[in-house]
Amino acid sequence: MTRLSIPALALLLAACAGTPTSSTAQQPTTPAADSALQAAVADPGRDAAQRARDRYRHPAETLAFFGLKPSDTVIEISPGNGWYSAILAPYLRERGRYIAASATPAPGRSSALPALFAADPARYGRASLHWYDGKAPSLGTPASADAVLTFRNVHNWVAAGTAEAYFQAFFAALKPGGTLGVVDHRAKPGTDLDTMKKSGYLTEALVIESATRAGFVLDARSEVNANPADSADHPNGVWTLPPTNRHDAGDAEKYRAIGESDRMTLRFRKPASE
Repeated sequence: MTRLSIPALALLLAACAGTPTSSTAQQPTTPAADSALQAAVADPGRDAAQRARDRYRHPAETLAFFGLKPSDTVIEISPGNGWYSAILAPYLRERGRYIAASATPAPGRSSALPALFAADPARYGRASLHWYDGKAPSLGTPASADAVLTFRNVHNWVAAGTAEAYFQAFFAALKPGGTLGVVDHRAKPGTDLDTMKKSGYLTEALVIESATRAGFVLDARSEVNANPADSADHPNGVWTLPPTNRHDAGDAEKYRAIGESDRMTLRFRKPASE
């Protein structure tokens, strides 16, 4: 048996401790965004306030990591006010299809998306809106999408107890071999469920377990949206940080210096054959 020096042994143990259980779930070099994606992100017609957040959200790198192509059918789940819609709709306009899927608003509430899409037909004229039951989501024709994407939403579903239903809906909507892309606020390993629900930060292990239970395989993970300055233990959870800024006025500079949250970026694959 080969004898190792103490430094060499320490390095070997550290490497083993950090190795994912699947050799396919490494942290690959993010591919370069194609020219159409670069153009969609750089478009001066995007809202200036939204473009200012690119340094936190890294849209070109994130979407390139998810492997999107201009010919794909892409469903974005809970697009909110359409931050990613402004990039994905023009990117997919000519050859692909962009579907913004949201829960039907509760009585007395409304979504900003219909007005947003109607006001800018040059950007959103070929985009589709799909409404679903937030407690039992269904995303239309089964096995019809090349990719399903969700940005900073899983923590809401975990808190509401509906995460399992969502991941099952994603699996049903995707073609065999299709991609599920997930970005969310990242808790420290070992964080308990109650703390995750209160803070808005989730462990990667919880998200991976939820996806694999639905039938997905973890394909790769990326640190493109990591923020080492975020300790993930703020008084009002993730909402303490920008852009929500739920903190005392005197702490504004402190949290501005941290920036937006530390985020996991995970790519899952629906098996090509079941």
